[in-house]
Amino acid sequence: MAYFDFTSFEVSFQQYVKYVLGKPLDEATKKDQLNAVCYAVGKYLMDIHFDTRKRYEKNKAKQVYYLSMEFLIGRLLSNNLLNLGIFDPCARFLKKQGIDLETLVEEEQDPALGNGGLGRLAACFLDSLASLDMPGYGYGINYDYGLFRQTIVNGYQQERPDYWPNRSSPWLIRRSEEKYVLPIYGKIEERQDKNGHYKPMWTRKKLFIGRPHDIMIAGHRGRTVNRLRLFSAAASKDFDIDIFNDGDYIKAVKRKIQSESVTKILYPSDSKETGKELRFIQEYFLVACAIRDIIRKFEKQHSDFETFHDHVAIQLNDTHPALAVAELMRILVDEKKLVWETAWDVTVKTLAFTNHTLLPEALETWSVYILNKVVPRHLQIIFEINQRFIARVKERFGPDNHEMIAKMSIIQEGDEQKVRMANLAIIGSHSVNGVAKIHSDLVKKQLVPEFYSMWPEKFNNKTNGVTPRRWIVACNPELAKLITDAIGRRWIADLDLIWELEAFQNDPGFLERYGAVKQANKQALADYIRDTVSETVDPLSIFDIQAKRIHEYKRQLLNLLHIMHLYLTVKEDKKDIGPPRTFIFSGKAAPGYHTAKLIIKLIHNVAHAVNTDPAVNRQLKVIFLPDYRVSLAERLIPAADVSEQISTAGMEASGTGNMKFAMNGALTIGTLDGANIEILEQVGKENMYIFGLDVDEVAALRPNYQPKEYIEKDDRLKRVIYALRSDRFSPSEPGIFRSLYNSLMSPGDSYLNFADFIPYVAAHQAIANDYQQPEKWSTRALMNTARTGFFSSDRTIKAYADEIWGIRAQIREKDLW
Repeated sequence: MAYFDFTSFEVSFQQYVKYVLGKPLDEATKKDQLNAVCYAVGKYLMDIHFDTRKRYEKNKAKQVYYLSMEFLIGRLLSNNLLNLGIFDPCARFLKKQGIDLETLVEEEQDPALGNGGLGRLAACFLDSLASLDMPGYGYGINYDYGLFRQTIVNGYQQERPDYWPNRSSPWLIRRSEEKYVLPIYGKIEERQDKNGHYKPMWTRKKLFIGRPHDIMIAGHRGRTVNRLRLFSAAASKDFDIDIFNDGDYIKAVKRKIQSESVTKILYPSDSKETGKELRFIQEYFLVACAIRDIIRKFEKQHSDFETFHDHVAIQLNDTHPALAVAELMRILVDEKKLVWETAWDVTVKTLAFTNHTLLPEALETWSVYILNKVVPRHLQIIFEINQRFIARVKERFGPDNHEMIAKMSIIQEGDEQKVRMANLAIIGSHSVNGVAKIHSDLVKKQLVPEFYSMWPEKFNNKTNGVTPRRWIVACNPELAKLITDAIGRRWIADLDLIWELEAFQNDPGFLERYGAVKQANKQALADYIRDTVSETVDPLSIFDIQAKRIHEYKRQLLNLLHIMHLYLTVKEDKKDIGPPRTFIFSGKAAPGYHTAKLIIKLIHNVAHAVNTDPAVNRQLKVIFLPDYRVSLAERLIPAADVSEQISTAGMEASGTGNMKFAMNGALTIGTLDGANIEILEQVGKENMYIFGLDVDEVAALRPNYQPKEYIEKDDRLKRVIYALRSDRFSPSEPGIFRSLYNSLMSPGDSYLNFADFIPYVAAHQAIANDYQQPEKWSTRALMNTARTGFFSSDRTIKAYADEIWGIRAQIREKDLW
């Protein structure tokens, strides 16, 4: 725990306002006060970081570097204060100054460094590495703009720039003295050295610069502070010199803007060739900057690159950083002069790859044309890697097994040659892991079975986890206090201990307090809904929440079909549907994903029909909260009674939202998909609502799926789908949802919505029945909290550290407590 010194904190706070902002204290705005507090906290972080670094260097500790295009770290002030152990003393100090800490926390803006689960997972991993006192660093891109900020206009998603004021962020430390000059474009000239060895020359290349910025990552108890290093692109003078010499100043400025645009926005649109090129350059930029920085750190203490893997582990978070295979080989062979075989052995032993998808279309491919244009030397290396690998494939499976060779080759043949980044990552890594048991099994059996048959020892599972520090302690402080009062504080560092709460499952007083925490969170969310979207909801109703990316496989449509059924039951049948229910949606649709955007429109149209009808809206409400992000998730998750995790079985790799909801006492309604299966194993089937087809049943049904058969079997489904077709929910825009209707009615509906509709309705009826028994419901909610210790990201990181990275905690005995 960091020692909180009121005097030094006050001096830092006042100095920032007076001498950095140039204002008297009484003129400081809320934003000024926030920045001043962050500045004062940052001094604590930096002191601990210096001590952490010395500890790693003294012990010559092997270090892991986590490469990811996304890090959704969320607001940092409250998280840092809690992890440092100074939240309460800081709040008391600010109160004496007439400042409310909670108000300041709300002033902070989410860093625009990611989009979804990939980035939230990466953030949890950094928290766990620091909390476990392990030497682990993140590498990412310092985006000026996130994917987009979502607003809703007449029910339609509108995208607006998601600007994060990173240039003025008090958390972002600019390393102005450091930079990496990166080659790009040009061509390769075939040459030989004086000994006759092949020595390619990358000529006529352009250059641009990567400048590092650091965010300090505090571990729980304040013993270790690691670092997330983010790179911004800048133009090199060398990049523009020829143009300047030609006197074309405007063209030179345009080139400068183009080079700096590399880190302007997360995932630029790849619908046009220029967008594809920019998106690929982003991935190259991340990899090239990160590898150079890692090598710079390595060379501070070591010189023998044949032992590089003994000191360095690099984890590739999905396929975006897969070019690290070629970049590390290029540096080892071209710059460090290792022979190919040695360099390849070092590369494979250094790199490890995490797969995050079961959708073949989601596996990245890049055209050979783009690679040859942007990074010609890397393309050369990839072709050489592939040639040597295919020779091994032929030895293993036979020279005439053309089907196997075609599937395993890094180069995908066709009208246009493409580089398969997943194949490159698998071939160039010593470990390939999935992120849930079922996902890892399906990776081996369905996604890349050919690679598994060749290297079964490479493949393993690392079920995802989330940090309890942010996802209970920070976002649900009253629940955290209740748990701590019952079983002590040790659970925050060791979530396995939370099982001790099971002892209170028959304690009426504890269950009443547990329920009161949930009710207070629901009231807070109801207030937020009123203030945000001007809708009044009943905090005593069932809060049923589906908060995640809008996508057909996540089946927000199935949720809507059920809501339409409830609406029609009340409206037309005049029947009571049990306890009042509030269905809450939140999530973004990719800008070019028309169907997903149409689903958002349907949510709003159904919400309008429900919420404006006095015959219905006392029993049913539908809410869409725009611009889903970490800080919004921190409001939604503690308030949920029911967590919707209803993806078609076999399509969700893992999920982490399901874990966060369960930790905070929401009961899951879900399919046997992703980590739902492991949540079921931990919390028990009596504390969840599992429905629908499993993976094998989905695979068996798809070839013979006939949606009309399900309509004929069930009048409820027939009424719902006909209401959709008849424009009941789109009277002013007839035909707008016809494509959704056609998709649902098609035998080619991969998501099998109708097949799971009847069991889904039955599961919701069971929820309605059970919710009317408050003590029973609270007991089951408590069991979810008590039995989710397995889903701490600390457990996940320990498994990575022991089984993939070969790193260990670096802590002094006197710091253990």
